[in-house]
Amino acid sequence: MSLRISFLFTAFLALLVAACSPEHSKIIIAEYDDSNITMDEFEKAYAKNVGGYEVAADDSFENYKNFADLYTNFKMKLADAHVRGYQNDPALAQELQDYKKKVGSSYILEKYLVEPNIKEMYDRRKIEIRASHLMIRPDSTGEVAALKLTQSILDSIKQGKSFEEMVAKYSQDNFSKTKGGDIFYFTAGQLPFEFEDACYNTEKGNVYPEVVHTRFGYHIIKVTDKKPRIPKIRASHILISYMNPEGVVDSAAAQLTMDSVLTELKAGKDFGEVAQKYSDDTGTKDKGGDLGFFERRMMVQEFDEAAFNLGVGQVSDVVKTNFGLHVIKVTDKQDYPTFEADRDNLKTLLKRTRYNDLYADLINSYKKEYNYNLNESVIQQIASSNDSSVIGAEMKSADKIGSDVVYSFANHVENANDFYSKLKSDTEFSGKKFTADILNKAANKLSEQALLEEKALSLEKTDSQFADLMKDYQNGIFIFKLQEDEVWNKVAIDSAKLYDFYKKNMQKYAWPDRVAYTEIFARKDSVINNYYNLLKHGEHFDSLAAKTEKSQVKEKKGKYDLQAVGSSEFSQTVYNLKNVGDYTEPIANQGGFSILRLDAKEPARLKTFEEAKAEVSGAYQEYESKRLENEYIDSLKKTYSPVINYDELRKAFKQNNN
Repeated sequence: MSLRISFLFTAFLALLVAACSPEHSKIIIAEYDDSNITMDEFEKAYAKNVGGYEVAADDSFENYKNFADLYTNFKMKLADAHVRGYQNDPALAQELQDYKKKVGSSYILEKYLVEPNIKEMYDRRKIEIRASHLMIRPDSTGEVAALKLTQSILDSIKQGKSFEEMVAKYSQDNFSKTKGGDIFYFTAGQLPFEFEDACYNTEKGNVYPEVVHTRFGYHIIKVTDKKPRIPKIRASHILISYMNPEGVVDSAAAQLTMDSVLTELKAGKDFGEVAQKYSDDTGTKDKGGDLGFFERRMMVQEFDEAAFNLGVGQVSDVVKTNFGLHVIKVTDKQDYPTFEADRDNLKTLLKRTRYNDLYADLINSYKKEYNYNLNESVIQQIASSNDSSVIGAEMKSADKIGSDVVYSFANHVENANDFYSKLKSDTEFSGKKFTADILNKAANKLSEQALLEEKALSLEKTDSQFADLMKDYQNGIFIFKLQEDEVWNKVAIDSAKLYDFYKKNMQKYAWPDRVAYTEIFARKDSVINNYYNLLKHGEHFDSLAAKTEKSQVKEKKGKYDLQAVGSSEFSQTVYNLKNVGDYTEPIANQGGFSILRLDAKEPARLKTFEEAKAEVSGAYQEYESKRLENEYIDSLKKTYSPVINYDELRKAFKQNNN
């Protein structure tokens, strides 16, 4: 055969083998009855079990084999559950339905409300923004007039009027008005969301094209800077106060002292040593001026601006604040955290800033989707019929209005009787007077939860992750029911079986060396030495032990029941005493001193049946459960004839082995 033909033949064989080799995900790991477990299913199940694909890929072949055995047993059990008709069991279906509503409500809020918004916040917080604003308050003129005025000012700015001049003339934020409206640097989660959102959607140097409404009033916003955010810096400072030791302002003296500080720093003196020598900040001077880590806006603006413009190791020029003269040295900068590391903080920020608004928007969308209707007239009827009662008592006029609908949506109808039944068991409302406001609040709370549950019932159709979660829970219910039917309910315990089990395994149930003793405890050595002398002169040990100063054994008059030697600090010490009634000299103890008397000494021995009965019962149940479990698995194997292809497991989590 020529070299060319040989090469082509080899290539052909390689292609043939590749064509005959199944795709990695479709490799058959196990077969049972007419079903099989593919590599894809095995890998997903294994990764979920051990905490992810990376962990799974590093695991051993032996662990893969063990899991393949367990997972095949699990799949055969599920097949058996379907043969038994568990999927049609009303009680199991109701349990799944209840779980779906309960878990689904939390799932919706987490996945569709919290998660996307904290991700947006995380991305936004990588940037810090400096903005200026002109604000008009509606306090005196009212909302309509305030909005009209703000819009007219914005129109003037759009037509060429100076933003800063308009701020100086019209802004009602007196704090920022004198600074051209500047409110300094901020990042997401620090200001009202409406204001923040406008800033993040405006280019540097531009004015946002619309009036922005917040709880403070109406705003015209100009973004003056945008740059990558440094989450936190660590800095040290030297403060020279304007106040002299006599409490008089002496800025000239402060400047002279600062000149000395600068001279020493320029001469190469250590910043921390200079801070200890000169700084008037008593809280930091002994730490070399260290302020620890801090964020934007935690310090006064002049200090903040100077510090955040420094690189690590750099020292600032003199910075003037209301506190005095500062020299600042930045010693560290914190990197932007990962999303997972910052998750809890982001959730806290979201809850504090806009969670309630987002929640209301979500609920309103479900109200529209499910045609929600609140019957205000029924609310008024309930309130007026019960105006002299408190929630929790019997509802008056229940015979007349009990079947009237309070609210409805989709296929859900909540009548007055059902509504009140839930209302009076809710601690937020129970005991309060019937008022329309309280009843409306209750209707909102109850209907909001019901709407979330309604949405959860159909979520499997649109959310594959939730569908998988529900499938896992259904499988769990089925497996639990099988274990109950085939194992736990079949474990029969009687005294004869327990005693026989005890006799066969009695060597496993033994007492170690044990000791009982009494302690006299005193906090002062003079007191314990006095007690010791009294004992030597015939004082009864128990009368002194009753005076113990150790509160936890005061009621038992210092007595400790039989305990394993070595299980407490002094049990071995007491066990070393020769005779019952012997006692030690005073011994230093935590928080005081002790004298210990041997009350009983019992060497190691096997436990009697009565002494070991609780342990024997637990061990017997475990033994029987394992035996019955094995019998059940054996019966499944006879029915389904499983075959596990262990050699294929060597390819698990190795995608290049296609």
